[in-house]
Amino acid sequence: MALVVKDLGRSPGTMRTLNEHVPAPSDLGVALIGVKEGSDIELDLRLEAVHEGILVSGSAIVEVTGECGRCLDPLAYDLEVNVQELFFYEGVELSGEEDDEEQRRVEYDLIDLEPVLRDAVVTMLPFQPVCREDCQGLCSECGARLEDEPGHHHEVIDPRWAALADLAKTDRQTD
Repeated sequence: MALVVKDLGRSPGTMRTLNEHVPAPSDLGVALIGVKEGSDIELDLRLEAVHEGILVSGSAIVEVTGECGRCLDPLAYDLEVNVQELFFYEGVELSGEEDDEEQRRVEYDLIDLEPVLRDAVVTMLPFQPVCREDCQGLCSECGARLEDEPGHHHEVIDPRWAALADLAKTDRQTD
């Protein structure tokens, strides 16, 4: 997702807007939820030349798909994220507080939006996605949907007493 910014030059105050649909890169998500590779990302960005580099600001809309972390039902919704990043020109000295490796750079009159979009989208995704806040999920013993079987339960025997329970069963059988 490299953009040519040569037209902005090194003239602070010059600006252009970008309204475009681009395909989503791979691995734009987490284990249970993310953006499908190749799906549309709707960009509404403003690229503005400033003294230090190119300031990119605006929003991106992606279609998120995945599954509920409790019941494994499919999820799909649109997510709008805000994007704001300063791409520094080559040769610009950074202050001591900023780590050079963490700063984005304008290289050969190009800026790479993929890492910026990845940071913006992935940080907005839920760690444990759910279909509803009150989703009951699946039974941990047998995997039954608790939503479909409201009174579902299993008799749980404390393992410390299991030997005595077995002994009680053998007593009943001998009588």
